[in-house]
Amino acid sequence: MKLLVTGAAGFIGSNFVYYMLQSQPELMLIGFDSLTYAGNLENLAALQAEDKKRFHFIKADITDAAAVAKVIEEEAIDVVVNFAAESHVDRSIHDPQVFLRTNVLGTQTLLDACRQLWRKDGQWVAGKKFVQVSTDEVYGSLGPTGEFTESTPIDPHSPYSASKAGADLLVRAYHDTFGMPIAITRCSNNYGPYQFPEKLIPLMIHNALQHRDLPVYGDGRQVRDWLHVSDHCRAIEAVLMRAESGSVYNIGGRNEWENIAIVNKIIEILRDKTQDQDINDGLIRHVEDRLGHDRRYAIDASHIQHDLGWEPSIGFAEGIEGTIQWYLDHRQWTENVISGEYQRFYEANYAHR
Repeated sequence: MKLLVTGAAGFIGSNFVYYMLQSQPELMLIGFDSLTYAGNLENLAALQAEDKKRFHFIKADITDAAAVAKVIEEEAIDVVVNFAAESHVDRSIHDPQVFLRTNVLGTQTLLDACRQLWRKDGQWVAGKKFVQVSTDEVYGSLGPTGEFTESTPIDPHSPYSASKAGADLLVRAYHDTFGMPIAITRCSNNYGPYQFPEKLIPLMIHNALQHRDLPVYGDGRQVRDWLHVSDHCRAIEAVLMRAESGSVYNIGGRNEWENIAIVNKIIEILRDKTQDQDINDGLIRHVEDRLGHDRRYAIDASHIQHDLGWEPSIGFAEGIEGTIQWYLDHRQWTENVISGEYQRFYEANYAHR
């Protein structure tokens, strides 16, 4: 089987490449990434010599129809796993158009190439599948109780989540209209190694180590369900290997935390590991809340547990400590991936709040 991994140099994509190379020894993987600010080849630098015999990387944009069609045809791709996305909500508020271009037009470009190349004599070639990796944010916001299920109506509240919802609907439409073999996954907040430092957990780790302010939106009591990226990779493997065409699966950790509690937990662990008493809650700075900020997300993952036998295996205490240790051990990685463009965005997003 040959697998095309779009967004392969990003956070989840690179973790997925490492995981699949270990889990599926017969699999060939092709990475495909345009290497924007959050996609970095350093994320794939730990590939071993044996891994490189089964993986190669192509720098290209998923909105480039010619490049997409070329790789799917020349590499005889069997499965596309689409991680490629603009994914930071704050950036979508500043510049919605780039999110529509990548997340909607890019997905449509991939779908069209697959539709043209995976049909022979009016029939879909056996063994082909398109897996769309999406987010629980397409469902909108929950109140104090309840969980998102696969039948929860889509109700996005940000340009980012609207673009992902649009992509999901396109994938579903290609299945319903053309019979394309597809699956859609919607996951809760991921954390773990290689996550770009604009996201909550790595941002707080990086800033705390430098004794910089820890910016927390509003009262910090927004609730998110946290899922270790390794568990997410296992879930996607289960979907691409065993899910029926047309399936939608929610993937969550049943691990809800208020944002402010996450920040305090990071402070506690970092102070213990570094013995640096200047890492304390005095660094927390509450800033003006994000526009359209959803209050609570929670995932009901019982469908994938019952259908495919998947459930999260990494507890949060273990996962967050391991994640913090990874960033402590890879400080140079963080410095290398934080570009001048990122610094400009950080100042623009938080300095006035």
